[in-house]
Parts: sequence; C-alpha cells; structure tokens
Amino acid sequence: RLRALNRLQVILQHLKMSKQTDSTAEVLLEKKGGAGIITLNRPKALNALNLSMIQQIYPQIKTWEQDPETFLIIIKGTGGKAFCAGGDIRAITEAGKVGDKLSQDFFRGEYRLNNAIGTCKKPYVALIDGITMGGGVGVSVHGHFRVATEKTVFAMPETAIGLFPDVGGGYFLPRLSGKIGYYLALTGCRLKGRDVLKVGIATHFVESEKLPALEKDLIALKSPSKEKIADLLNSYHMKCTIDQEKEFVLDEHMEKINSLFSANSMEEIVKKLKQDGSPFAMKQLETINKMSPTSLKLTLRQLREGASMSLQEVLRMEYRLSQACMKGHDFYEGVRAVLIDKDQSPKWKPAALEEVSDEFVDNCFKPLGNDDLKL
Repeated sequence: RLRALNRLQVILQHLKMSKQTDSTAEVLLEKKGGAGIITLNRPKALNALNLSMIQQIYPQIKTWEQDPETFLIIIKGTGGKAFCAGGDIRAITEAGKVGDKLSQDFFRGEYRLNNAIGTCKKPYVALIDGITMGGGVGVSVHGHFRVATEKTVFAMPETAIGLFPDVGGGYFLPRLSGKIGYYLALTGCRLKGRDVLKVGIATHFVESEKLPALEKDLIALKSPSKEKIADLLNSYHMKCTIDQEKEFVLDEHMEKINSLFSANSMEEIVKKLKQDGSPFAMKQLETINKMSPTSLKLTLRQLREGASMSLQEVLRMEYRLSQACMKGHDFYEGVRAVLIDKDQSPKWKPAALEEVSDEFVDNCFKPLGNDDLKL
C-alpha cells in the first residue's frame, strides 16, 4: 500500500512538473474543441513579443490553417493587464547596437507573422483585453475579429521612440475613417475601451469578465463558419451595456483632425496646427514637438504610400524602414530616453523637421535587394 502511495506521489510530482514547465512557457499553443488557442504568457513583460514567441506562433498558425479539424484561431494574453504591449524593444536595441542579426530576424519574423494573420483562411479572433500597442496591434488588427473590452488601451506610440507605426500600420491606419489614422500614428494618441471599437480597430465590444464565457462558447461551436462566429460575437456585443451612452472621445475634434492632418508634409501639418491655435491644436503641436522629427517624416510618407498598397507591399516597405531605423540614431536614443533611463528627454538628431532632408527619407524607402522581406 505504501508503495502504491509512493508511486502516486511520484506521478503527481511528475504531473506538477510538466504543468509548471508548461505554465512558464512564453506562449501557450493548445487545441480545444475545434479551436486553436494562442495564449501570450509573459505577464511581467505585459506579454511583449520576443523572437522565440514569434517563431512558435507562426508555424502553428500555418499548421492550424491546413488542419480540417481546426475551425478557428483565438489569441489572448495572460495576467489581466495587457493583451500585448508591443515587441521586445530592449532586446532589439541591444542587438542593433552591436550589429547582431536579431535586429533583422525580429522584424522579418514579426512581419511574416502579421502577414500570416492577415491572409489566414481560418477565422481569427483576437481578445484584445488590456494594453494593446505596437506588436500587440500587429497580432490582432489584421485578423477577422477583434474583441475590445472596457480595459482595452490601444496606441501606436512609435514616433516617441524613433521608430514608426509598423506591423502593418501603413496598411490599416490610413484606412480608418478620415485622417484619424494619421493623427493616431503621428501623435501616439491612446484610445480606451469603446473608443477602440468606434474608431474601427475593434470589431466587437464585450465586458472583460465575460471573455472566459465567450471563449467557452467559441470553443463549443460545432464546425463553425465565419457567419456563426460573427453571430456569437454579435450576441455578446449586443448584451454589453458598459459605456454605451458615452460619446466617442474624438468626436468634437474630428473636423479639425481631418483638416489639420490632411497636409502633404510634416512642416505643413505643424504650420496648420499653429495657425489653428485652438487648445486642441496646441496640445497636438506640443506632442508632435516631442517626437523624433525623422520618425514623423517617415511615418507620414509610410501612411500616404500605404493607403494604396496591399498588406504584403506595406510589410515589405516597413521592413526597409525598420532596417533604416536600426542604422540610424533616433531609435536607440528614443529607447534610452523612454524605456531605459526614463528621463523622457531624448536628443533627436536631426533635431528639427527642416533638417530631415527628402533625400534622406527617400533612401529609407529604397529596396534592399536580396535582403528585402520575402513573404
């Protein structure tokens, strides 16, 4: 009897171990019912994506896409604070400084993953509960369904760290209504809760605490079509009354945003903001003046060109830009000021928009020959 007990303890210990190693994995990939489930599992890092996570998720999506027993893919984050707060910027910075190839591999892997999501033949449902920025937007916004909650915080804050709103930002931002995508990209403005739905980034809005039930119902669907999934999401969406009465936070400013951010150059946008002189315009001017002048110019052109490109063309263009930023000054300085020393006072080079030449910008968009992104 004692021996049996011992054996049971050994088995239990073993189970506990295998569970532990599993729960410490940075990304969990599991099949439940007809659903493939991706769980970003770096809660301490706000589920920021690193290269190894990207390299695990990409082939799994491709496998599920081919699997006749998988009917939909769900992606979510752990920890309750963030869906995914971005990419592992620090690691990229360290690598870029010493010319390590991580600064190529990371962007290449990430953009290929964004493309796999954008072209996925299986319905893809992103539960964007909590902070969803940068890389987190890339693994959600290109899918069929994006479910926001009252905890969702969306932003593309890259111009503040000497980068640009990548992960296909050049594709989805200029396609939002009016010039709101340009405004979000250049200022890094944060949108919360229902506003993420109103701007067109989320497709549905559901109470955060209802997500486990929604997930269960999605998993329980029998060989679901996109329509069946949409019906289920709609039924949850319709029942959610949180902040229903609230006006869209940018409603009163939409007219200004559309006229001020329709200019053809950054200098002209700044001029228009100064001429407008309203409290809203002055606040935007103050924000823009803190951003990397190089990033602002790259971003404006990225969005203007991306507006008429396919997602694949945009990702190829963004890969070129990412490599230009890795060779420049502002990305390292921005990461230092915002994430490492946190003094929030980056010294941009060049320091003024007028000093960022058209020739320099043109060069950042040039093809990389054999090094171009292959999708």
